[in-house]
Amino acid sequence: MAIKKQYLKSKPICKVTFTVPAEEAKSVAVVGSFNEWNTKKATKLKKLKSGAFKGTIDLEKDNSYEFRYLVDGTSYLNDDEADEFVWNEYAGAENGIIKL
Repeated sequence: MAIKKQYLKSKPICKVTFTVPAEEAKSVAVVGSFNEWNTKKATKLKKLKSGAFKGTIDLEKDNSYEFRYLVDGTSYLNDDEADEFVWNEYAGAENGIIKL
């Protein structure tokens, strides 16, 4: 998995690109505090020829966001390259954190 951060000079925005190797998956999306954990508002990642999924989200810089990947609409997965992790009592699991 990979997370790439690209800060814009003209706006207080960071373009965050998520890449998830999930050859067996039919769909992968990113959900988190930036979209109220709403699976309907989740950012769907595009499947590449390599089998990996990739997508970019514009997020405000100088913030931290909790996030996870939603695979095939049923299972959640953390990114091992997250800046840190925090326990979530509601989910009974850790969420990844991205700091911008």
